[in-house]
Order: sequence, then structure tokens, then C-alpha cells
Amino acid sequence: MLRLSKKLLFAIEAVVDIAYHAGEEPVRSNDISRRQGIPRRYLEQVLQQLVHHDVLEGQRGPRGGYRLARSKSSIVIGEIIRIVRELEGTPDPLLLPEGSDIGQKVVRPIWLDMQQEMMGRFDAMTIEELCLRAARANIPSEAKRFFSPTNERASIGAT
Repeated sequence: MLRLSKKLLFAIEAVVDIAYHAGEEPVRSNDISRRQGIPRRYLEQVLQQLVHHDVLEGQRGPRGGYRLARSKSSIVIGEIIRIVRELEGTPDPLLLPEGSDIGQKVVRPIWLDMQQEMMGRFDAMTIEELCLRAARANIPSEAKRFFSPTNERASIGAT
């Protein structure tokens, strides 16, 4: 079952932060932690998992950090959700064989249908779209190339 965990929320926020604040230099995890209020212990684990699944690229060293591995328009929220769910390793209670006939044949199918609909929406929602929402909400970007609603089209193409 799709549930909103802290780790999932942090993962989505971190990827959007990297996309929104990335300039010429990679985005440092310290900066993500400061801006988003994400504890470092959660952040590093999630960032490494996203690197492992080719959502992010990591760069080591004093000028190191993270950048998107692909364009903002090709990374969807559904992908991040699946990666974090795998990381959390909790079994989906909807798929467990326990329960009554009504639970198995009536109630659970409704939840599964709703979950599929939600995941369909998340699979259609890109990081680019969330960056646009941040710009429209007048959230300032710390990137060298400023991301604002008036120049969002020019900035979006650059990743």
C-alpha cells in the first residue's frame, strides 16, 4: 500500500531540491539538509539509493555533491516512490494472503485500484513540473542561473 513515510517525502524533496538548486556545481548534501530540514542520516541513505538507481549522479571530493542523472522531464515521482519503497523493504499489506473473503475479494481490490490510479498520476508527474511549481511559488533558487517564473523555460532545458 502506498503510504507517505518520512523517507519517501525526504527523497522527493531532495530530488526536487537538487533539480531546482543545481547550477554549474553539484548540490551538496549539507545544503539540501539545511534548505529542506532533512536529517543527514536519512538524506545520505536515500541519496545513495537514488544514485544506485540512476536518478542522481554523485561526485566525490571537496567540490562534490549530487546532480540529476537525467533530465528533469524524464524523472517521474512514481520512480522515486518505487525506489524508496524497495529501500524500506516493508511488505504491502494488501498483498498478504491473510484476511476474510470480504477483505480479499471486495475491500482490498478497491484499495489496489485506488493505489494504481495514484501511481498513474505519480508516473505522469515529472521533477520538471515540481520545479515549475516551486518557481511559481516564488521559492528562490540558490543556483548560479536563477530559476524564476519569468525565465523558467530557459532554465528548465539546462540540467
